[in-house]
Amino acid sequence: MNRTSRSSLLMGVFILLTPLLAAASDWCDDDGGWHRRGHHCEVRELTIPAGRSVIEVDAGTNGGISVEAWDRDEILIVAKVAAQADSDGEAADLVSQVRIDTAGAIQADGPRRGHDESWWVSYRLRVPRNSNLDLEAHNGGISIAGVVGELRFDTTNGGISLEEVGGDVRGETTNGGVKVELSGDSWQGAGLDVETTNGGIKMRVPENYNARLATGTTNGHLEVDFPLTLQGRIGREIEVDLGSGGTLLRVMTTNGGVRIDRR
Repeated sequence: MNRTSRSSLLMGVFILLTPLLAAASDWCDDDGGWHRRGHHCEVRELTIPAGRSVIEVDAGTNGGISVEAWDRDEILIVAKVAAQADSDGEAADLVSQVRIDTAGAIQADGPRRGHDESWWVSYRLRVPRNSNLDLEAHNGGISIAGVVGELRFDTTNGGISLEEVGGDVRGETTNGGVKVELSGDSWQGAGLDVETTNGGIKMRVPENYNARLATGTTNGHLEVDFPLTLQGRIGREIEVDLGSGGTLLRVMTTNGGVRIDRR
């Protein structure tokens, strides 16, 4: 392979995105000044074609993922790349070496992290409404809004937020709360199955919603702010029909409270 072909191939695999200065001033400020050492942050944007059977995102260590549906046949990737080191200049140099790989899973590649310096990337995506997702994070939250499809997600230390999603939705977190906001009058798709080990659950259900709801906690309180028709009394776990019943929606925690509200 000649040098020109090799260069073209690398450009297809690793895409160095252009910083969006306006967006950086907002999203980078979310770091909140927690860093006491050298720090640098920038926001990059890229649009790639849709048509993937599964949109995979791996946020690596300390990065979160937010995915929202839109009515375009393309995928917008906005990545916040941040680093810390002994000085702002050294942190900026780290950030300049981080590249976003979009050839397969959307993920970052960069310099080796050391004891005194590190970098991380968080993602905000806009995807077609009917998309399949496979999302993974470590020490970061995962949020999905408006997407219908086969949705898979997993994070170790971070919350999960699901808003107006549908399809076959399954995921878990180890340390983080779960928020679910349903829409319409019934679930569209195969169902919902979400678990957390250490974290509470907040779920909002529309009036006249039809589904089979299974929820509960091992160590925590269960509260429902509307009448349920079931035998016995509410304990720490329930499985009950909402309205005329329907698709099973399962949301469970081990250590944390559960609250179900009407929208």
